[in-house]
Amino acid sequence: MTVFRLNKQLVFPPVQLSEPDGLLAVGGDLSVERLLLAYRSGIFPWYDEPPILWWSPDPRFVLFPDELKVSASMKQVLRKKQFRITFNEDFAGVIARCSSVPRPGQTGTWITPEMQEAYIRLHEAGYAMSVECWQHNELVGGLYGVKTGPFFFGESMFATVSNASKAAFITFVQTYAQELQMIDCQVHTDHLASLGAGFITREEFLEIISFS
Repeated sequence: MTVFRLNKQLVFPPVQLSEPDGLLAVGGDLSVERLLLAYRSGIFPWYDEPPILWWSPDPRFVLFPDELKVSASMKQVLRKKQFRITFNEDFAGVIARCSSVPRPGQTGTWITPEMQEAYIRLHEAGYAMSVECWQHNELVGGLYGVKTGPFFFGESMFATVSNASKAAFITFVQTYAQELQMIDCQVHTDHLASLGAGFITREEFLEIISFS
């Protein structure tokens, strides 16, 4: 097993050298510059505790905007305007909720305070964005990720009310459909698969984002 250890130099090893599970490197930092380099190289951080772990899985789970699937029931939810959807209105609130809202089968979170601070810095730099879902002026769902060029690298989503995260995601994709070429969902979830996400090879993924 060969996992590369990063130092202060702003560089990553070739993603083709990742382990079979996608683990590529450990260490480094969560600076804006390193995070942007990571995303533009097909890499993302994901870890529970230090050191930072950097991943580039193969295959990659993605959604192309024109392949978005909206069920009849979700069309009805959106048509009834049960939720108010906003963009970048409460980034800190969304990432905090993504960290704290329990998920089935998970006992902890990888969105540590250090990660939250890093992505808030990315947001302040104009790269990370959030989508909020409100009901009766309460934040009940949302998602956040990194947008660079025509690509959105999704990080996490949450919901405290049924259909809230789906409403946020669908509205986001439909709103940015003409601007985005691909949405990176990183790894498979049934939730995103039901919305049209699917696998492509890492090679295909890297070829697509190389034009950013």
